[in-house]
Amino acid sequence: MTDLRKTVETFWATAEARDWDAFADTLAEDVTYELPQTRERISGKARYIQFNREYPGDWHARIERILAEPDQVVTWIRCRVGDEEVDAISFFTGDGSGRIATVTDFWPEPYEPPAGREHLAERY
Repeated sequence: MTDLRKTVETFWATAEARDWDAFADTLAEDVTYELPQTRERISGKARYIQFNREYPGDWHARIERILAEPDQVVTWIRCRVGDEEVDAISFFTGDGSGRIATVTDFWPEPYEPPAGREHLAERY
């Protein structure tokens, strides 16, 4: 593997399929996963795979948009758990051989906009 974009596409496809062996092939041995909102860091391939295996609920993720440079990729995903859908942004860096070295996930919470800008914005 040398194309980080393809690796990230495979990462999401294998996570969705719960194919943890193929998922593992996308990761560097010393991969680091960070969640800034909870201030959690998971270090190492085995722990990161276990984290994903144990994640609760019947979740599903699909790529909405992907932006790629040779050594970094950003994805916007739509994740569904039951009837709830949320968007997330994930930042990936590579290890030079096309495997994922770091993942940083941002899972923003939806919120209602403040009053007073209805004349400027359309809700969708």
